[in-house]
Amino acid sequence: MTHILAIDQGTTSSRAILFDAGLRVVASAQEEFAQHYPRPGWVEHDPSDLWSTVAATARAVMEKAGIRADSIAAIGITNQRETTLIWDRATGQPIHRAIVWQDRRTAGICDALKDAGHEPMITARTGLLLDPYFSATKVKWLLDHVEGARARAEAGELAFGTVDSWLIWNLTGGRAHVTDATNAARTMLYNIATGAWDAEICALMGVPMALLPEVKDCAADFGMTRADLFGREIPILGVAGDQQAATVGQACFVPGMMKSTYGTGCFALLNTGADRVPSTHRLLTTIAYQLNDKPTYALEGSIFIAGAVVQWLRDGLKIIRHASETQGLAEAAEEAQGVILVPAFTGLGAPYWRPDCRGAVYGLTRNSGTAELARAALESVGYQTRDLLDAMRADWGAAADGVLRVDGGMTASDWAMQFLSDILGAPVDRPMVTETTALGAAYLAGLQAGICGSPEEFSKSWALDRRFQPQMDAATRDAKYARWGRAVQATMSV
Repeated sequence: MTHILAIDQGTTSSRAILFDAGLRVVASAQEEFAQHYPRPGWVEHDPSDLWSTVAATARAVMEKAGIRADSIAAIGITNQRETTLIWDRATGQPIHRAIVWQDRRTAGICDALKDAGHEPMITARTGLLLDPYFSATKVKWLLDHVEGARARAEAGELAFGTVDSWLIWNLTGGRAHVTDATNAARTMLYNIATGAWDAEICALMGVPMALLPEVKDCAADFGMTRADLFGREIPILGVAGDQQAATVGQACFVPGMMKSTYGTGCFALLNTGADRVPSTHRLLTTIAYQLNDKPTYALEGSIFIAGAVVQWLRDGLKIIRHASETQGLAEAAEEAQGVILVPAFTGLGAPYWRPDCRGAVYGLTRNSGTAELARAALESVGYQTRDLLDAMRADWGAAADGVLRVDGGMTASDWAMQFLSDILGAPVDRPMVTETTALGAAYLAGLQAGICGSPEEFSKSWALDRRFQPQMDAATRDAKYARWGRAVQATMSV
């Protein structure tokens, strides 16, 4: 048994990647699924789509690689976080579509809890801010709006889970109702100091404790798959939420190390080790990973729009056909124009947390065109990243590692990565393996299976593709970032 199967269940697609014992990619398969928008601000997934695409891609990647189940030592799972599902324990049938992390329907619940003065207590225990982003108010909404759900939940007939729990339930034929510490930490129901579900917060949210899964380490025994799925039972031995899995995949095991993942949005994590650092700059305190019952904490900042701004250029404005075109356009743009794009299409994330904001463009002239907009779009990701990292360094209060490790689709743009280094005034490291989310899940499973070595040994396998060094002078950097700050303030004042 020399292979590890990584399941990467994302917001718009499911992927399966097969790794060999040296954590090299053997084959991959991917399948997209439908997004449902029943009302403005509401985002849902059909739970059957999440499960069927995972099962299909897992089978497809095994067939593609010519690998049978008896060659797979373990399965690792990484998943979109916060997305919320409730299902019947007896039948396995969901009571409603999954409510996705992007969904804003519970903003009123969050506002009421804030007005009642509950946010400081919730933040102190969970590390999170009162926001619809997290699972707790989504669970409350489902129990309040699905007929009979609350009574059935109190009777122990229903199960709640984030996507990892839902997949494990189906993979094991309903034998395991479990999650890991990183996914639990994103529910706003889990006390990250005590390492347990918080009874007081659950009562405040109206969430019966009987709904909740068992919480395990990231590398642990999560159960065996049904034999009929892949031809034999396979142990599930690693689980982590997508951004935490990327942190592991980037080998950010030393306090002070930082990583930033650029997908639809951008998520930056700073390892703070055994210290649970409270943020005074509206970042999140979370669990980076948990091994041997010992949590390693992190500060996290979330940017809602990163790669999505390039998608907007392509699908909304239709000024490019492929994302790769932005690099050439950015190089051709007149830098002196200084166009600033604040991509607050769905509000501003950390450190602002202004869901009411909307996007804006500043500094347009008669000569502004496609090139200037493309450049402004790429620059906006760099500016937002600096917002996060400045807040992290201020909160951390220690000598954070000056290097930022990056991954995700946008990192393919050398221009964007060079600007990121310039505006941060710090080195930016792009690894050889950019599939860091799946790699992290595979490593955790391999660690538990005894195939992979310690985190220290895994760190030695991390390989650099390219380091981007800052080339911009400090005066230019400061002037450009000050203009960005004024643009954000103007956007929030509208």
